[in-house]
Amino acid sequence: MERVLCHLCETRPPRRQCPALGRDICAPCCGQEREHTIDCPLECEHLRDARRHEKAPKVDAKSLPNPEIELTDKFMQEKQPLAIVTGRFLLVAALETPGAVDLDLRDALDALVRTYRTADSGLVYESRPANGIAAAVAQRFQDEVRQFREHVAQQSGVHSVSDRDLMGVLVFWQRMEWQHNNGRRKGRAFIESLFSLMPPPQQQDGAIVSD
Repeated sequence: MERVLCHLCETRPPRRQCPALGRDICAPCCGQEREHTIDCPLECEHLRDARRHEKAPKVDAKSLPNPEIELTDKFMQEKQPLAIVTGRFLLVAALETPGAVDLDLRDALDALVRTYRTADSGLVYESRPANGIAAAVAQRFQDEVRQFREHVAQQSGVHSVSDRDLMGVLVFWQRMEWQHNNGRRKGRAFIESLFSLMPPPQQQDGAIVSD
């Protein structure tokens, strides 16, 4: 009888069904190629198991995004509803943009922060990432924000969502991505973390109060 071997290394016997490849692979290849060369779906049981045992990546404090922007406890408490809404917009944008991974969200968040930072200074200039996937994520996010702002204006009559507040909560998500990114080329640890951080949709209903 012909011996069945791993689809990738063609050396070891396969022990795992890879939903991304639709083929059987061995455990070592699964661990080595996961989120490097394999586009692992978030529902993969082997990916989920690896997440539970994955060590937090070591990050250099000097590389903190926009360190000059201070996010106080007071600001985050007051803007928590806005942070939840924008987090959900990021999640939707990531899931509905084919091929989007954490590094794409990093580029998108960088451009979005620069856009709202410029807007807060009184200038109108929309930064766009050179990365096409990141640009699509950023555009989807902006579309969601425009609709959300219109909704808030209709509900409140006078209140809106300020560019400064949006910049602040986006810096928060930027730093969350910085902490969760596992360094894998196709890693989506941050995107996956948004699932656990986002409450069910019905819990985020209600007015967003801006200063």
